[in-house]
Amino acid sequence: MTPELILHHYDSSPFSEKPRVMFGIKRLAWASVIQPVIMPKPELVPLTGGYRRIPVLQAGADIYCDTQVILAEIEARAPEPPVARGGDWAVNIWADRLFFQATVAVVFGEIGDSVPDAFVKDREALSGRPFDMGAMKAAAVPMQAQWRAHAAWIESGLSSTEFLGGSTPSLADVAAYMNIWWLSAAARAKADELLDGMPRTRAWRTRMAGLGHGERREATGREALDAARANEPSPAPGHDACDPLDLAPGEAVTVSADDYGRDPIAGRLVALTPERVVIARETPDLGRLHVHFPRIGYAVARAT
Repeated sequence: MTPELILHHYDSSPFSEKPRVMFGIKRLAWASVIQPVIMPKPELVPLTGGYRRIPVLQAGADIYCDTQVILAEIEARAPEPPVARGGDWAVNIWADRLFFQATVAVVFGEIGDSVPDAFVKDREALSGRPFDMGAMKAAAVPMQAQWRAHAAWIESGLSSTEFLGGSTPSLADVAAYMNIWWLSAAARAKADELLDGMPRTRAWRTRMAGLGHGERREATGREALDAARANEPSPAPGHDACDPLDLAPGEAVTVSADDYGRDPIAGRLVALTPERVVIARETPDLGRLHVHFPRIGYAVARAT
């Protein structure tokens, strides 16, 4: 029996909106486990080995960290209708990094005064640098101009089609929508102001919201841990013997993000492919887990 797809997320998480929309496009059933916005996350880190970023996708004893690999896994498990095509993965990186950084500044420029101190301290620990609300507020107006410039690319991309991917939504739509969705959810008036004069993008925002989130059921963290305990990992992808890191399956390795939340996750290498790294973790409580990360944005190294 195929394990149920479990998404560890929280409803206001911008990155979590990407897999939720993918579930909607593919009309998938999935289990929702709401995780805390800040640490501690006692029902998440046992699955990931210390990775704390949201979202995380789980299918039994397979744990998928970062939306790059989450979206790829959803596409592989449910290939119809196809979503990832053409240069969509490059668009995804643009949305995750350049466009997202502009959105962060605009959002916190609008809501910064209401952000709890506990959230600020948590994000400082995650990023390894001060979460400077004053600097964000000072940068808000220049970054609004940057945000509008990013949105203008969407407007241009919709000049002759309903979606960036053509007549049906693609991964490019899912990725770009994340930033429009987050600003619209956090500060709707500001989003509408910055989208003034972009009627195609505003109509597209409505179409994207109409895709829904598939068939969601609420589950608990305990259920997710039980699912990991009750299953074995799925067969691993083939290892790329030509990978330039010259690592072999079975070696002790660490995997770390290269932007923020850089805590190294330790395990035994299962496989490296051009797109992902899979490590195995043996845990006394949950047994053997396979934890999957994307290659882009993550460093893999021999454990010292």
